[in-house]
Amino acid sequence: MSEVIVLAYSGGLDTSVCIPLLRERYGFDKVITVLTDVGQPKEDIDRGNKRAEKLSDEHYVIDAKEEFVEDYIFPAIKANASYEGYVLGTAIARPLIARKTVEIAKKLGADALGHGCTGRGNDQLRFEAVFRATDLRVVAPMRDLDLSREWEIDYARDHGIDVPVTKEKPWSIDENLWSRSIEGGLLEDPFFEPPEEIYAWTKSPERGLAPAKVEIEFSKGVPIALDGERMDGVELIERLNGIAGEHGVGRTDMIEDRVLGLKARENYEHPAATVLLNAHRDLERLILSRAELRFKAMVDEAWSELAYMGLVDDPLYADLSAFVDESSKRVNGVVKMKLSSGRAVAVGRKSPDAIYDQEMVSFDSQTLSQRDAEGFAKYHGFQARFLARR
Repeated sequence: MSEVIVLAYSGGLDTSVCIPLLRERYGFDKVITVLTDVGQPKEDIDRGNKRAEKLSDEHYVIDAKEEFVEDYIFPAIKANASYEGYVLGTAIARPLIARKTVEIAKKLGADALGHGCTGRGNDQLRFEAVFRATDLRVVAPMRDLDLSREWEIDYARDHGIDVPVTKEKPWSIDENLWSRSIEGGLLEDPFFEPPEEIYAWTKSPERGLAPAKVEIEFSKGVPIALDGERMDGVELIERLNGIAGEHGVGRTDMIEDRVLGLKARENYEHPAATVLLNAHRDLERLILSRAELRFKAMVDEAWSELAYMGLVDDPLYADLSAFVDESSKRVNGVVKMKLSSGRAVAVGRKSPDAIYDQEMVSFDSQTLSQRDAEGFAKYHGFQARFLARR
């Protein structure tokens, strides 16, 4: 009886090498690939499809961009998603890619699920949190065979697999609508300064470009318009990536604590994510109460950590998301953002739901009597004064 495996396929070095390995080392009779489009460049999708059609026995490509935005990116914006300063682009995409792979595997009655993740990173955990919820066998050749990137490059050459990676520039790149990650090679040395060549979405912040301003409109915590023009989420993010990237906005060079406990040097580009997250946080400060903001900061951190780990099916994730959704119902308004020299700063904001009264807060207003504050002041710090007198 023939054995069939469905592989989550990206078109890159790791998953391309997996295809012949699954036949040679694991004895699978049929290798089916699934490429899920979550906003990768069109040329990468096209190249991946051509490689898969050449290497695999059957290939599927799934356009999941809208689903990625609606069900993954928008919740991340509402939760101010950030793990140690990382905007979670790759992290939030993996469960969706895994789910689409599982859908095809179940539809075709496959025997196993495969991925091309290594045993050192987080992606193996994100994929397998979804894969292991099925009764299918899980196969991870990169991890199981303990392969190095140099070995993969040689193997690919020997097997006629054309991949855009060399030993001189062995960057491992992952892109989707929300972010672009670059790692590997000399970048693994935390003291090595990243060369400008690794960046594709952002121009150098040191170019001296004149500042630009954009206005983002939010409805229930979700961006719905850019500079007064309403558009769907995919288009808004793509446009904002281009605008903010010109000003060098959204570069992150960080030491990241992986789930396994390893520290890793990571480089990311995320122009639109930086602008939207900064704008959203600013709008929340205008609208949510002090108690809500304090509590939501804890919720956002816990939500982000679960998302980073790929634990989007955990009951706590659903609980936290419920609070985030409820608190976002009033997050409506417009934020004006200034883009300059790699920074995205809010310089104006307005909302019909603001907990803000210009008349009350103004130094020139007579709406509130300043004398009324004296009674409050008498009791403010009372306990500390009481103890000091003992």
